[in-house]
Amino acid sequence: MTEAVEYDVVVLGGGPAGENVADRTRAAGLSTALVESELVGGECSYWACVPSKALLRPVLARADARRVPGLAGAAEGPLDTAAVFAHRDYWTGNWKDEGQIDWLDSIGAHVYRGHGRLYGVRKVAVTSPEGEHHVLSARQAVVVATGTRAVIPDVPGMAGAGPWTSREATSAQAAPGRLLIVGGSVVAAEMATAWQGLGSQVTVLVRGPGLLPRMEPFAGELVAEALREAGAVVRTDVAVEAVVRDGSTGPVSVVLEGGEILEGDELLVATGRAPRTEDIGLETVGLSAGRWIGVDDSCRVPGHDWLYAVGDVNHRALLTHQGKYQARIAGAAIAARAAGGTLDTGPWGAHAATADTRAVPQVVFTDPEAAAVGPSLAEAERAGHRVRAVDYDLSKVSGAGLYADGYRGRARMVVDLDREILLGATFVGPGAAELLHAATVAVAGEVPLDRLWHAVPAFPTISEVWLRLLEAYRG
Repeated sequence: MTEAVEYDVVVLGGGPAGENVADRTRAAGLSTALVESELVGGECSYWACVPSKALLRPVLARADARRVPGLAGAAEGPLDTAAVFAHRDYWTGNWKDEGQIDWLDSIGAHVYRGHGRLYGVRKVAVTSPEGEHHVLSARQAVVVATGTRAVIPDVPGMAGAGPWTSREATSAQAAPGRLLIVGGSVVAAEMATAWQGLGSQVTVLVRGPGLLPRMEPFAGELVAEALREAGAVVRTDVAVEAVVRDGSTGPVSVVLEGGEILEGDELLVATGRAPRTEDIGLETVGLSAGRWIGVDDSCRVPGHDWLYAVGDVNHRALLTHQGKYQARIAGAAIAARAAGGTLDTGPWGAHAATADTRAVPQVVFTDPEAAAVGPSLAEAERAGHRVRAVDYDLSKVSGAGLYADGYRGRARMVVDLDREILLGATFVGPGAAELLHAATVAVAGEVPLDRLWHAVPAFPTISEVWLRLLEAYRG
């Protein structure tokens, strides 16, 4: 190994979380190096959030247009898929990361391309694609931000069949004639919506009782209903026993429990994520390779005062925006510790990622959209809260009826009865995504319901559902 190059902070992984750590530590005046083996910008920029939303936006816009009088007839034709793919490619930078590199250069972060591994305490060894070797030494902190990868289930024939994961599903250049999707997750629901809208015949196979199992049950029910109306097949409580394919191309057959066989042109597997920690040198610092990395609320690894983990890899909240939030918290904590300052790690403190456990927002960009923050009713009850769920039919709000003919949706707020604050909220319906941040502010701010009564929603907007929910709660 060559002589170590010293930095204040070394970040292992250049996705959104890693980039945001670098931004915060550089803003604090700490020299920072960032190591990335693929594209700087990570999964979200090239194979997840950004390309999936670029594929979904035309599908959802057309669905909305079909429900608007005077526009419905004009929106009946097929989408221009070439234009949709070109738009997606633009937003991914055609899978090139020069823009991200330029931004990191502009803040003074040093980028190392190559595979990085922890090399003992406060050190990271980097092997470049050209075979060059570097050792980076961190005076203050090493931050692991290596993210996750899709899990391929251990089903006979599955791995050898060349299944799509979220990467292939968001980067494909043509719609398969028949797309089989295994899983009921966000990826499964969103990609079913996208590819059915882009011309594929989609069949979704869900092992459990419904889609979107981490949300309120009505969210998955409404999304499944809409998928079926769009022409997709959604089957629940089914198990895949085997996959048969001659190589990784050509028709693929899925064998269900009981012997039924379904055939498709592509198979998308959306059954979970695993941490990218199997080959990053965790064993050199007494941690287990291939495992999630546990952290405290400042995102520091217990027992290692120099080691942090942010983003999916710490398994706190596997969402891009939460990874960025953790990065901001960790960056502030690293800077405070480097300056010898006192940290504020109490709930909602400047150096505590409290929102990871109290106010995690998520939007599923299906038709209808599903948006939620905080715990569901079942989660709140399991956590021991004395709660009440208040539901309202979104279609009864004037703004929803004006938004679309035949509007269907539902809203729920979960109220902590002891403190009379909002613990969680869920909205399902066209355009529901834009309702979520108000709920997130209310949950994170622990705003008393008596004060929310004075937050008057504009008429006629879908946001008037807030008034209706509060009226229903008051009785």
